[in-house]
Amino acid sequence: MKHKLLNTKYFAAIVLLLTMVACNDMLMQEPQGEWTAKDNKGGSFAADIFSMYAKVRGFHVTTGNTALFIHNVRCEDVEKGSTASDGAANAVMYDDFNYTASNGMIGTYWTNNYDIAHIANNVLNDVNEAEAAGTATEGDLVNKAEALFFRAFVYFNLVRAFGEVPLIDFKITDAVEANVPKSSVDNIYKLIDDDLTEAATLPIPRSWGTQYPGRLTWGAVKALHAKTHMQRNNWGQVQSLTAEVIGSAIYNLNTPFNKIFREDGENCSESVWELQCTSTAALPGSNEIGSQYAAVQGVRGAGDWNFGWGQHTPTQVLADAFEAGDPRKDETLLYFYRTGEDPATCPANTPWGEKPISNADVIAKFFNKKAYGDPALRAQYTKGCYWINIRMIRYSDVLLMAAEAANELDNAGAALGYLEQVRGRARRDAADPATALPQVTTTNKDLLRAAIKHERRVELAMEWDRFYDLVRWGDAQAILGGLGYQPKHQYLPLPQAEVDKSNGVLVQNPNY
Repeated sequence: MKHKLLNTKYFAAIVLLLTMVACNDMLMQEPQGEWTAKDNKGGSFAADIFSMYAKVRGFHVTTGNTALFIHNVRCEDVEKGSTASDGAANAVMYDDFNYTASNGMIGTYWTNNYDIAHIANNVLNDVNEAEAAGTATEGDLVNKAEALFFRAFVYFNLVRAFGEVPLIDFKITDAVEANVPKSSVDNIYKLIDDDLTEAATLPIPRSWGTQYPGRLTWGAVKALHAKTHMQRNNWGQVQSLTAEVIGSAIYNLNTPFNKIFREDGENCSESVWELQCTSTAALPGSNEIGSQYAAVQGVRGAGDWNFGWGQHTPTQVLADAFEAGDPRKDETLLYFYRTGEDPATCPANTPWGEKPISNADVIAKFFNKKAYGDPALRAQYTKGCYWINIRMIRYSDVLLMAAEAANELDNAGAALGYLEQVRGRARRDAADPATALPQVTTTNKDLLRAAIKHERRVELAMEWDRFYDLVRWGDAQAILGGLGYQPKHQYLPLPQAEVDKSNGVLVQNPNY
């Protein structure tokens, strides 16, 4: 991974340098051969922009158990994990759908997403003023595109999680200005559409090369916009947007699946949007340049096997969903055995042949292998694996969005082609490619829809969208009803603290 730390991790360091309130002597040293803040050729608003990158990578937006529980633990493929007593209240909330408006996670998710929206609003206000004055540079317009993307991203988070939320799209000069009523879901999505449409017209690059790995690109804008339309089943828009990304020939599936989530697969040709994390000798386990994404999901053991909290874990239901011979199963499930059990019960995990040992009271069936780090780097830095990047949008997701849109628009041939690209990559990685993952050939719309749903489930397992896929498909009640799901559980309750301090302006979601 040292090529990663020394050559392709400048961007995480830039974020740190431009967002630290104060710098100690170590941070004042300019790394030889590394990109430093003074080299920035971006716009006048780089400090605010890079602070948004850092905040999006923050614990309560993407990398900690807050976001992981809100996005994933509510589906059947993921559970709280860890021990029965660790986070028991959150198991009741997210595993069992006993929603509580006072739950701390919804409060921090709400405030941290809005924090990013407020920064974006400030940047957009100031760039617009510079444009009106004729002083905006091309770099300023790139910053504007980034601010529009981040504002759209956090409102997409909020509208999927809560439904109607306050729409604040202006610079706040007095806190009272932020106390506004909820806006309709349609109006929230209109802002998202307007922001992402405008961002794509601005001079945001198609690639930043090796100078800014992970910095937002045109492809990320288009792919996120496709995802927002997919959530609404707007198939014409999904088809158009994914066709642009696919037609650009920027991305491909050349990276084997068993490499994507390893250190040498970071920022590969499949990466459409990837959050950058790193570790250094001075900061081996720091949220400032890394994240606790892997630590939250790491093996809950002792000594050498104490990787983390052991939360956000795959279920047996997910394990059983993979077809025989699908190599993605062993790249999604991290196998382990408990203290006191026979090691022979645990398969050796590739590529390092490890058999982790958890505490005896761990209730998880598996841990998430997509957050599993190199043992050599664990020894050098920290077993919490703070350096592991977070894959936000992969090209396989774009292809599966295109497949679903094509099928819904009665173009089975195109749908099968996109689907086969994803299955074909997995088949190439199989132990027996001749028999694994047979090609889907049906042109029956319902059967093909089911095949695409299955492929999204296993290809993107433990990532970001399974619960929201079930909701948009109308499958949530049938699949999650036995776990306690009811239609009202599509949306979380608004944080009660936010409702209370609004003095009646913010109205709680129905049935809470």
